[in-house]
Amino acid sequence: MAETQIAASGPQVNIAHRLQHTAARMPSKRAVVQTAGRDSQDRMAYSHLTFAELDRASDRLALGLAHAGIVRGTKTVLMVKPGIDFFVLIFALFKVGAVPVVVDPGMGMQRMLRCLESTTPRAFIGIPAAHVVRAFFPRFFRSTKITVTAGRRLFWGGTTLAHLSRHPWQPYEPAATRRDETAAILFTTGSTGPAKGAVYTHGNFDAQIQQIQDHFAIGEDEIDLPTFPLFALFDPALGMTAVIPDMDPRKPAQVDPEKIIRPIRHHGVTNMFASPALLNRVGRFGRQNRIRLPSLRRVVSAGAPVSPANIAQFATMLSAEAQVHTPYGATEAVPIISIGSHEILSETRAMSEQGRGMCVGRPLPHTRIRIIRITDDPIPVWDDRLEVQPGEIGEIIVQGELVTRRYYRHPRADALAKIQDGDRFWHRMGDLGWQDDQGRIWFCGRKSHRVITADGDMYTIPCEAIFNNHPQVFRSALVGIGTPPRQEPVICIERHADQATGDTKYLENALQDLAASHPLTAPIRRILFHPSFPVDIRHNAKIFREKLARWAAKQIRGK
Repeated sequence: MAETQIAASGPQVNIAHRLQHTAARMPSKRAVVQTAGRDSQDRMAYSHLTFAELDRASDRLALGLAHAGIVRGTKTVLMVKPGIDFFVLIFALFKVGAVPVVVDPGMGMQRMLRCLESTTPRAFIGIPAAHVVRAFFPRFFRSTKITVTAGRRLFWGGTTLAHLSRHPWQPYEPAATRRDETAAILFTTGSTGPAKGAVYTHGNFDAQIQQIQDHFAIGEDEIDLPTFPLFALFDPALGMTAVIPDMDPRKPAQVDPEKIIRPIRHHGVTNMFASPALLNRVGRFGRQNRIRLPSLRRVVSAGAPVSPANIAQFATMLSAEAQVHTPYGATEAVPIISIGSHEILSETRAMSEQGRGMCVGRPLPHTRIRIIRITDDPIPVWDDRLEVQPGEIGEIIVQGELVTRRYYRHPRADALAKIQDGDRFWHRMGDLGWQDDQGRIWFCGRKSHRVITADGDMYTIPCEAIFNNHPQVFRSALVGIGTPPRQEPVICIERHADQATGDTKYLENALQDLAASHPLTAPIRRILFHPSFPVDIRHNAKIFREKLARWAAKQIRGK
């Protein structure tokens, strides 16, 4: 019997059916590949499951989960590393109709624990280290009644994945979940505020997978290198082989480039997801060593704005036909807009570098985008008068089947992020941008990061682009000091690592002259140098401007 009453409606949808269809169509194709060490000749060894094996393994585990009490509607914390067990487990959970709860452990221990506690999970599945955390902080898991260890179980009791998978194989019919039934709770990183649990329905997942498959023209011969774990779960549903990279997914900015390049070459990888930080690190290594990766058809980079220079650097490794795609979205709605490197490098790059914003492309099919006036207040009901004039900067909002309808038990966040429009709704992205006469959206930064001065608003991405043009600047960040509407704009500068020492006075003077030469940055009078910007945990690319603003205020008060 389900943990909670199922009150969903609409047609039956379950992502597990996609795995079954792929297994029937391509049973011998590899579904998941992971590193298994080296042989006596120092050659890489790999282990894998075919699609048929993955389907059968998840059938066996689904039966074991159901016997253990993890059934339709059971909220289940999932803390398992990317790999074969992760894929077997996630599809077993979908088959029984359970609700995985996924939190990024890199957000910090206390924040992670509060997020998990807020969902009142009944089950907890994790690696031994995750169970140690649960054992040492029991008050956050008072609702948890079922515990499963992925690996060796020690003092904490419960059962193991191996034990639950011991059943002889028999076909397991996926739960008859409905389109608007909860499928998962995925927490945002909280990089611009408190972390919130986005409630994904089976319909959201289905629309998301279809959007990805259609837009990127994913073929049946595709092989993916998913460097971001959450994106990996789509691979079996898309019919792609997932080659799990040998890296710490929490630290993409510190990845060993050879551990990314090697599996691409070994397996003929055609598709790769890379955060901007990983893209930069691997691209710099590849350009310096004149590396070519002809098997790659596309590279998808998201999680933070991707600079044209970063794209151009990585593109030196690709064939002329391959592209770096920069889809735009958020945990609550992704992908909703996209653009490829051919258009970026040939058309939009020059405009971005002159402060027009970062072009993120055109809305994808079945997705509606609007730009509305900027306000920090809730907007309960849609009104056409909310829209701004063409070319005017406002907040980006989206409507579509892949957009999540609500947050888990967070009515205040719902009120701030959702606009009712009849029997539909708009999701407010919290991002600012404008639309050009070709229908392209230009991203100008987070709404919460705008600097509100006595002379008007200043936006992060356009202003920072002016400073980023200087060859000694790795990246910059606009922050506001003081209270709106009389904030003082301050630019923080992080230099390239090989230029981070020595006298900054010459560079400061050069950047002051650069600021004065452009109307967007002319109001900026203060320039501060920071050794290494604080960035988000998930992608190592989003700048924590709130932390930088506090640091800048202390620097200025100390002068």
